[in-house]
Amino acid sequence: MGTTQPVYQPPLPCRPGSGILPTHMTTHHQIVLTTCPELTSARAIATAVVEQRLAACVNIVPGIESIYRWQGQLEHDNELLLIIKTDSASYAALERAIQALHPAELPEIIAVPLNAGLPAYLDWITASLKQINEE
Repeated sequence: MGTTQPVYQPPLPCRPGSGILPTHMTTHHQIVLTTCPELTSARAIATAVVEQRLAACVNIVPGIESIYRWQGQLEHDNELLLIIKTDSASYAALERAIQALHPAELPEIIAVPLNAGLPAYLDWITASLKQINEE
């Protein structure tokens, strides 16, 4: 006779179907990821999207190695990763801005929804994006 492990139950506010959405959860904030081949283009994209209030913040992470197949060939590239904090309402304009500034023929642009975050930080993202409408 083996012992049965109890089934993990998340706290009530996080349980599916509880009908309660914790204050730290979000439904519209996003992280958008893109890579750049060099620092000049990464900084140009980051600066432009923050200035245009399409992003609240962009982190430029150096030292990314990408391995991928492009036009039938296996490629290895050193790149920089841009981690862009935005919201779903800004995504389409953000995507257009990245495409206009990016040196690649087919840039990686991937949006990932945020499920949760520090409430004050999420509020700051929202406020940073909305200020363009108030100026």
